[in-house]
Formats: sequence, C-alpha cells, structure tokens
Amino acid sequence: MTLHDPFQVSDALQPLAHRLRPKTLGEFSGQEKILGKGTPLRQWIESDRIPPLLFWGPPGCGKTTLGCIIAEMTKAKFVLLSAVSAGTKDLKQAGEEAAMQRSLHQRPTVLFVDEIHRFSKSQQDVLLPYVESGTLTLIGATTENPSFELNSALLSRLRVIRFESLTQPALVEILRRGSRGAIHEDALQKIAELANGDARRALTDLEGVLSLRAAQPEADHVDLYQRLLSGSARTVRYDKSGEEHYNVISAFIKSMRDSDEDATLYYLARLIEGGEDPLFIARRMVVFASEDVGVADGTALQVAIAAKDSVDFIGMPEGRIPLAHAALTLARAPKDNSAYIGISEALAEVQTTGALPIPMNLRNPVTAFMRGEGYGKGYRYAHDDPTGAAKQPHLPVGISKSQFVPKRRERA
Repeated sequence: MTLHDPFQVSDALQPLAHRLRPKTLGEFSGQEKILGKGTPLRQWIESDRIPPLLFWGPPGCGKTTLGCIIAEMTKAKFVLLSAVSAGTKDLKQAGEEAAMQRSLHQRPTVLFVDEIHRFSKSQQDVLLPYVESGTLTLIGATTENPSFELNSALLSRLRVIRFESLTQPALVEILRRGSRGAIHEDALQKIAELANGDARRALTDLEGVLSLRAAQPEADHVDLYQRLLSGSARTVRYDKSGEEHYNVISAFIKSMRDSDEDATLYYLARLIEGGEDPLFIARRMVVFASEDVGVADGTALQVAIAAKDSVDFIGMPEGRIPLAHAALTLARAPKDNSAYIGISEALAEVQTTGALPIPMNLRNPVTAFMRGEGYGKGYRYAHDDPTGAAKQPHLPVGISKSQFVPKRRERA
C-alpha cells in the first residue's frame, strides 16, 4: 500500500482540484502560521523527522495536499489510507508491513490516514500499539474536533496541527494559477468569496466556468461566469453533532444573555441555515427563559413554549418567524438567574446533608395520633398574619446552608 492515484485515469480526465495539487512546499498556498519558514512543522518536514501528527481543519484547507507533499519529500515508506474505504484489516496490514520494514530494512514508515474520524473507536485502537511503539509514524487528517472523534489514548500521542480556512487572497492566488489568465479577475474574486475558505470548492467552481467557456467560445465571457455563479451560494459549515453545533448554539445563547439583539438573530440564522433541528433551537430557548430570564419576566417562559408549539405546528421555513420572535423577546428581557442558581444550591445541600427531618410546625397532623405527637404544633397561618408572611422556622435543623437564592442586584 503506497500513495497512489485514487482514480486510475489520465491527468486530463481528473478534476482541476486534483491536477493543481501542489507538489512542493514552495507551491503550497496559505497556512503560513503553521507552515511558514522556521515553524516546527516545516522544520520536521524538511529534516524528515516527522513526529506523530494530526491535521485538523475545515474541508479544502490543504490537509491531504500537505500529506502528499510529505510523501514526496520523506525517505520513509509512505502509506496512504482513507478511512472512508479502509477497514480494520487494512490497518493491521499497514502495521505489520511497517514492523517488517523496520526489522528487515531499518526503514521507517509514515502512515497517512485521511478522514481518520470516520474510523470507529475500536478501529482507532488497532493503531495505538503501532504508534506507541514507534513502529510507524501516524499522520491523521480530520475535519472534526478531535476531542469528540478520537480516542483519548491515541490523541494523547499525536501533536495536533490546526489548519485554518484559506483566506480570500490565498484562494484567489490558487484560482489565478488554475485559470492561467483566461478568467476575469472579478470572477476569481467572486469564486473565492463564495468558496468560504475551501480551495476544492473554489477550483470546482472555476472548472465549471472554464467548461462553459470551452463549450461556448463565442459567448461573452463575463455573461458565462455570471450565469454559472448566479446559482451558487456561500456554503455554511455546520455539523449537527460536531464542534460547530456547540460553537454556534453557545454563541446564540450568550448573545441572548448579553441582550445583543443583532448577534442573537445572526446566530439563529446560522443555526437555521446550517439545518439545525428547529425544535432543538426552541428547547434551548425554553431552558434559557427559565435559566437566564427567570423571575425577572414571568412571560418569557410562555413565549418560549409558544414558539416551540408554533414551530411544531407550522414547520419550516415559516417556523423561523416565531423562533426569531421568541429569540428577540428573550434577548430584550431583563435577566435574573436566581431560579437556576437557587435550585443548583438547594440540590447541592440535599446531596450533602440528606433527608433531614421536616420541622414539626410544618408537618400536617392528618390523624389525632400525629397531632398528639406534635405534628403541626406552633404553625402560624400566613393569611392570619398582618404581613401576609408568618415568621416561623421552615428549614430543617442541621442544614449547612440557609440561603440558596442569591441576593437581588440592580441592573442598569
């Protein structure tokens, strides 16, 4: 198993993104922060002393491309696997062949695993002894947060290299190389803008423009690319079970908490556009209505529940309107988290001191015997008190903390 063309076809038939893949570090665009001159990663690659690594970043940012460059530069045996198509048998075979190379030929092995997050945790366990013993040097590539997708034991043995989305200038430079002057600069800028940092997406769009040009050489070039790009939309990266799910919902909640109406609607739009379950959004707002608005505005919970029922009743896309209605209401509402703090403190007290005896004055004397035992003795009826709140013991004897609700504070 060595690095090979995944499609055994001629270069002319391969996608433009594949044909333009850089072969050297000098041709590699972007990621200067991690791959610029003098950076550890570049020094490891140039000295051919690469430690176990994990390339983590969004699609089309150069992770696999850098793996291919390493394959060209290293003197080690380089093995490429994709977790999309490989299985446990392939991993064991790679490890056994690496052990043989090391034993018979004193030659190290670098195993590059693309989309490593697609391997199950048990499959990842297969790699662990080979990585731990140094039998092979693992380089994994993933678009997902490794703390969610990789075994902690395997992750602890890898240096995580975080790739960023490519900047628009970097994308335009890549597109210039691909177009060779055949496409107007403003079209390249538009393609780069819509690609959202993804070089593969940018080159795919460029290839579409070039194909239209080849099919209609007599047509107006500006009209051609405008027609192609008119149906394109900026991609919104979102994973309902991955890191972006947690990042966006966290930003949404914190924007409502800080009463930032514009940010609240922006992150709500990100959730909707990313395909998040609208009922999940509504559930988070129901929690927020009690946790963050609380008793400062008793109607907030009603609004959140009404939004949940509305979305469930009318569905999407119209459901975006009651979601926005509720989100703005919660953002504008005064905030008081005393219900959240208070019940958390009270639960902690119960867990600490257990089921302490209820004060006798609060016990209900259901029978004459219970009354004779002192149940209800000394109880004062609140409505008979001139203040409407009788002063009498309510908390059990032996309790370690007597105040759970935080003192009220004035808000500006």
